[in-house]
Formats: sequence, C-alpha cells, structure tokens
Amino acid sequence: MTRSTHAALTDERNADVEIYINGEFFRREDAKISVFDSGFLVGDGIWEGIRLHHGQFAFLDRHLDRLFGAARTVDIDIGTRDDIERALRATVDRNGMTDQVHVRLMITRGDKKTPSQHPSNSTGMGPNVVIIAEHKRADPTVTDEGITLFTATIRRPPPDTLDQRLNCHSKLHEVIALIQANRAGADEALMLDPTGAVATCNATNFFVVRRGELWTSTGHYNLHGITRAVVLEVARSAGIPTHEAPFSLVDVYESEEAFVTGTFGGLTPVREIDGRTIGDGAVPGPMTVRLTELYRSAIEADVARRAEAAR
Repeated sequence: MTRSTHAALTDERNADVEIYINGEFFRREDAKISVFDSGFLVGDGIWEGIRLHHGQFAFLDRHLDRLFGAARTVDIDIGTRDDIERALRATVDRNGMTDQVHVRLMITRGDKKTPSQHPSNSTGMGPNVVIIAEHKRADPTVTDEGITLFTATIRRPPPDTLDQRLNCHSKLHEVIALIQANRAGADEALMLDPTGAVATCNATNFFVVRRGELWTSTGHYNLHGITRAVVLEVARSAGIPTHEAPFSLVDVYESEEAFVTGTFGGLTPVREIDGRTIGDGAVPGPMTVRLTELYRSAIEADVARRAEAAR
C-alpha cells in the first residue's frame, strides 16, 4: 500500500487468521461469498471498522449504535446487539487476538435469486455477516511524516441522494476521489460538499486548527466518525474551542495545522494540501499532539470500563 492513513506494518500472523462467515470460520483462502450476494451485486450492505485494545473492543457501544441505526435505515434485520457482540468476540477469540487488532464487520442484505437491486429478490435466508479480524498496527512513519491531500472534483452527495452518515458499501465516489488525488501526486483526497464547503476526506474525517481553535465540517455530508466524535468531546472537555461549521479551502490554506481522524489511524497529521504547506510544515503540530494524547486517554478509559463491566 502507498502512504495512507490505512498503511499497516506487515504481520505474518495474518496469513493464518480465520474469517467469520454466517457463524462459521474459514481460512483466508477459503473465505468466500456468493456472486449473488447483494453487496457484490449492488453495494447493498453496511459495515463497521473496530479496534481491539487490551482485549476489549474500543468504543463498541458507539459502533453498534451506528451499525444498528444504519440497519434500520436500510431495512436489514441484523439480529440483536448481543448477537453481533458474540460474533465479534468469537472471531477474535478464535484467532487468539488481544491487542493491535483491526476488525472489519460487514453485513449485506444477503443472496439474491437473480442479479437485481430489488429486495424482494432476496432468497429469504437472511443477511450475510462477515467478520475479518487482522493483526494491524498503523505504520508510525505516516504519523511522524504526515500525509498530503488533494482536493478532488468529486463532491460528497447531499443527504437526499446518498446520506453520507450511512457507513454503507457504496463507496465508488470516494474511490474515484482517491484515484484523482493519487494521480495528482497526493496521498489521499479532500472532498467538498455540494455548496463548495469542505466536507471530509475519502476515508477519514478532516480537521483544521485556526488561531488555536478546532474546526471541522457541519457533518451533514460526511460519515459521523467515532474518532471524530471522541476528538470533539475531549477537545471541549479540555477547554479547546471547537466549531462544526461550513468553511472553505481559503480557511484550510490559512490554517496552522490540519489532521484527519479514523478508527485505524487515530489522528494523522496533514502536512500539505493542494501543493500548499500547512502552517510551518512541522508535523505533528502541538494541537494535534495534545489531542492525540487526549484521544488515547479516552480509549484507555473506555476499554477499562468495558473490562470492569465484564468482570
């Protein structure tokens, strides 16, 4: 993988992980879904990316809230929260995993009788549930050196087209934006909303620091990231002024710091956008460092609470 917020150190243990599919486990080379799966056919599915930290799933309640909200929106019966949590736990236990693990939970509407988008053509066997857990530690050089962004021409669609708060399988617009950025020589894409204001990146949420204040978009045109929410919460608790409001590329270019957030990479500094150096070019900047420490403390507190509740 080229430099990106999802770049991970190679871990040979991943060659032997077993993957959960509808209650059974399969080796990587044997893990398969039907070509009639609705996710494969029309991108009809939802997913979550979750970190396992000290034997506990970090911010699991938040992830499940988002997952079940999406399931209600797209009208897929995914069972109970206990069902999902048991499947997640069974997967990491099966693979002997406790820390530095990234889990991808994917749920589609299930198999279709024939290639079609209509839900009535489902076989009636229920959704397909896949859980891939891998040993994944973020490449520290990405955080140490930061990433570069390029503003793509592809816009984030409005909620009445494809609500970006849904963590769904339909990501082609984000892939195209990323390809544009890569071909322009940048690591990832910055994306605008239909009004021309800054929305988010192709796979992460975007923040800037201006005059000591933390700015991010309104949230109307981007996934409500778990890390994004936690960063805003810890910043407010620490007395750092925060704004969820429209702002333009002019504001971005004039910012002192920029960073992106995501479950896998946490906070990743941005050193350059559209060929312009952000701030003095030193990464990570002081606000990014401070917020990273606060975010990590929030993770520790959450997993400690879950561990205590499990006793």
